[in-house]
Formats: sequence, C-alpha cells, structure tokens
Amino acid sequence: MPGRTALLALGLALLPATAAHAQLRDLCPERPGLDTPPCIVDKGHFQIEMGLADWTRDRSDGQSTTTLSLGDSELRYGLDDSTEIRANWIAYSHERQHDRISGERSHVSGIGDLGLSLKHALLHPDGSGFSLAVAPGITLPTGSHGIGDGSWSASLLIPASYALTESLSLIATPEIDAAPDSDGHGRHLAYGSAGGLSADLGEKWNGSLEMQFIRDRDPADPSTQALGSMSLAFKPTESLMLDAGANVGLNHATPDAEVYFGVSRRF
Repeated sequence: MPGRTALLALGLALLPATAAHAQLRDLCPERPGLDTPPCIVDKGHFQIEMGLADWTRDRSDGQSTTTLSLGDSELRYGLDDSTEIRANWIAYSHERQHDRISGERSHVSGIGDLGLSLKHALLHPDGSGFSLAVAPGITLPTGSHGIGDGSWSASLLIPASYALTESLSLIATPEIDAAPDSDGHGRHLAYGSAGGLSADLGEKWNGSLEMQFIRDRDPADPSTQALGSMSLAFKPTESLMLDAGANVGLNHATPDAEVYFGVSRRF
C-alpha cells in the first residue's frame, strides 16, 4: 500500500541516531531546492529523503491544474567514498483539473514512476571547495495511468558547487534528458540547468536562492520552462534535516506556484 510505504519511510527517517557520527561527512541531502549537490553519502550508509507534501498550481489557456504529492521519497546508499546509488519514487499523487471555460472537472490519482541512478564524484565527494560529480539515471514507467510518463526516460546531471566563503557557495546542475514525447511515441531532447546561491545561516540553518531554465524539444509542443526558487533547511542533529521551500513560475510554460516541505535522515 502506498500510504503504508510512506509511513514506514517516514518512521525510518525519524528514528533516533544509534551510531557514532564523528567520522561522517556533513549531512548533505539533495533536497530542498532545484539543484542537486555533488556530495556523496558516506560509504556503507543509507539516507532517506522524503517530501512529506508537495502542492503545485498551474493556470493556463483556460485550464486550472492542482497537484498534491505525498511521500516523494529518495533512498541513497554510499557504495564507496566517491560513489552512491539512488532510487526515487512518489508514493501518492493526486491531480485535479478544472476547465474554467466549460466548467468540466476531472481528477486522477496513483503512484509515480521509479527512478534509478548513480552519482559519482569527480572532485571532493564531501562537497568542499570546488566539488563536481556526474549522475546518470533512468526512469521506469511504473506509475499509475495519468500520473506516470507512460514510457522510460534517461537523464545525465552534472552537479557542481564552489565555496565562495565558509558559509556561502555557488551551486549549479546542468542536465540533459531523453524525455518521452507527449503523444507517447518516441523520445526527444530536453536540456538546461539550475543554479544559485546556498548560504549557511548559523550552525543549524541553511537557505538557498535558485533559478532553473529547461528547454523541452517535444515535437508536439516545444517549450522553455523557467523557475525561481527559495528554500530553507533546519538541521536539529548531525543526521536529521527538515526543510521547506517554494518555487514560482517565471513564464507562461511553467507551473505558477509550488510549495513543499520534507525531511532527510542518514543512518
């Protein structure tokens, strides 16, 4: 059951620490925000990162779409000092559409597709100094009809960060994707990058300001999406982080607004 799976993942994420963390790197989740950090999970350790709730609203061409996702989870495991494997999946998503011209309403709900990927650090796997990684991945069409893409896709991310000071870093994530065509037949190229600033706001807080531009060359409807993002994270312990964030669409092709909050836990 999707709900039970999400509750189990949340329970694991909130378990108290049972091992010493003196030799572990600083906790470095891939959430919140638009960028993917280049840091790698410590060898032999798991990390669960879960979006507890994610709400998106988009209004365009007389159509209003609202999406609520619960249990957007990623599991990461450190294979060695420079490499980790990752799996991500949405436990439940509900999408509601309203045609404001005709008044018709429809909705669909279910589970999301399964993503599998690997991330390998080329420089500084702890994320210090100038850090660089590559992250190839594939998404399998395991999601419910109307929720998943309905076909496989592939991606290559190149996460990078550069420490300007002890508390301020530049972050960027160029990417290139083989994305499914909207008509379900074949794939097309999508590419772009996220980038921004990440700042430590004391020992337990971190904030980020980011933007992302993605060019999607779907033969039926090519578009360029532009997002602005602001996020905040709080780390009460060395292996637990809570986060919240908001994204705003900067052009007509991008969803208008998104808000979310979640938790990350290393064990």
